[in-house]
Amino acid sequence: MNSDNYKINAILVLEVLGKPKEHLVEVLEELAKRIGEEKGVTLVSKNTVEPVELEKNPGMFTCFSEIEIEIKEPLILAILMFKYMPAHIDIVSPEYIPMTNKGYNDILNELVRRLHGYDHVARVLQAEKAMIERQLGELKSKEIPTEKPIKDSSKKKVSKKKK
Repeated sequence: MNSDNYKINAILVLEVLGKPKEHLVEVLEELAKRIGEEKGVTLVSKNTVEPVELEKNPGMFTCFSEIEIEIKEPLILAILMFKYMPAHIDIVSPEYIPMTNKGYNDILNELVRRLHGYDHVARVLQAEKAMIERQLGELKSKEIPTEKPIKDSSKKKVSKKKK
């Protein structure tokens, strides 16, 4: 459904992990800016929390932002989901989202298109892994000539005479 009077409000929670902690806030701010610049997206608000150091991994930090957006089509939300991989999505309003079969088709086709892309990448990586393993096996099976150790002539032999 695409209507100027119809709006979907949603909150995307983006989470990052890393160091230094200042960099995490910069990354989240940049992501919020990019989301707000996406076609069909209006950035309503953003709230970024202070980074927190991980207990089990000192020196590493985690940080998240809640980014509220307004969109006119559910398809845009599906595209944002794949593009930015939020940790959580919450549709705030409306409670009921009417959609035509064309709307469902658009979302499902976007989903299938992305899944085919990921499947292609996985197959290429599997083929490359098999090729590397085969090459490694060939290298291991080749006999590598071993050289005799070079004697160090700078060392003098000391002989002990028996008394």
